[in-house]
Amino acid sequence: MIIMSKDKSFVKVKCTDCGNEQLTFKKSSTKVSCLVCGSVLVIPGGGHASFKGEIVEEVG
Repeated sequence: MIIMSKDKSFVKVKCTDCGNEQLTFKKSSTKVSCLVCGSVLVIPGGGHASFKGEIVEEVG
């Protein structure tokens, strides 16, 4: 059985360079790059990550 917390664990981030939207973990521990153009979307930062792209939606 999988138990998920009520807080949103994932976010949909929009790349500011090409407009691609992709899901990523809110507390990412690795750098996340855009799958289309390679631009950096997320930089890890201890607890919560720092988002370079626009957060479009929080997904549970």
